[in-house]
Amino acid sequence: MEFRQFGYSGLKVPVLCFGTGTFGGQGELFKAWGSTDVKEATKLLDICLEAGCNFFDTADIYSAGASEEILGAAVGKRRHEVLISTKATFRMGEGPNDLGSSRHHLIRACEASLRRLKTDYIDVYHLHGFDALTPVEEVLSTLDELVKSGKIRYIGCSNFSGWHLMKSLDVSRQYGWARYVAHQAYYSLIGREYEWELMPLALDQKVATMVWSPLGWGRLTGKIRRNQPLPDESRLHKTAEFGPPVDDEYLYRVVDALDEVAKETGKTVPQVALNWLVQRPSVATVVIGARNEEQLRQNLAAIGWNLSAEQVAKLDAASNLTPIYPYWHQRQFVERNPLPV
Repeated sequence: MEFRQFGYSGLKVPVLCFGTGTFGGQGELFKAWGSTDVKEATKLLDICLEAGCNFFDTADIYSAGASEEILGAAVGKRRHEVLISTKATFRMGEGPNDLGSSRHHLIRACEASLRRLKTDYIDVYHLHGFDALTPVEEVLSTLDELVKSGKIRYIGCSNFSGWHLMKSLDVSRQYGWARYVAHQAYYSLIGREYEWELMPLALDQKVATMVWSPLGWGRLTGKIRRNQPLPDESRLHKTAEFGPPVDDEYLYRVVDALDEVAKETGKTVPQVALNWLVQRPSVATVVIGARNEEQLRQNLAAIGWNLSAEQVAKLDAASNLTPIYPYWHQRQFVERNPLPV
């Protein structure tokens, strides 16, 4: 397992991180993802650790806290062997202060996550989304206090716009507070908007990228192809409306290219899609999920080899889209505004 620097920090993380959104299965959305219990979760963690993958990602909102509880139980006495990432900001109750990134909510959310995870510290604490109503100074001073108290080791964010992240980094720099070392972002062969602004920002500011939904919200599993109906067991039947919209013809064009490369390499479509991401600039770790042992072992086998330059170029061409303004204009000025490669 390859380990990479985690942004502007001394922490090293494995290039694959195991996402536990499938743990718990509470509610229609998360039930469609999976319903892994403690016994199965323990087996999956065993497989990850055997492969050198010791980074596990969850969130308080996943199955209303059940994912954190199951992960904590599965880790058990092995806490010193693993890195745990969890997230807060989204609604966790009916009250007006049961969401957001206020000092009131973040402290309560962090303490609740610590209890569910059965640990006294969280390695990486992400804000799940940007709270435009809470002053950035309040958010970051609270996170800094949690770092200084030892309850969290590093802070990250997720689903931020470029200006959200840059403003936050500037405020942390101004006051000497803990800064976001990572940004957990959606990025896939059918979702490359991340490259337009967030990737250049990540490279310039040394912010590591944790990729979520690397298989395009379940569309790059190899089960979806042109002129074929959606498989009966696909989670997309119940979750498609919550994920990123994708034009069908664009999706099929990318899948056709994935099929070609999969045949050339002898790998599966998901393995090719994951390997492409691992080679992208700014990516520190890719969050993989799995409902069962077979899926997990297949996803773990996405590394230890590399696509050729020609194969990467083929996938790049198939998944390329003209970006929105001002990014299409900036691409005409590559002499002084070079693009990430």
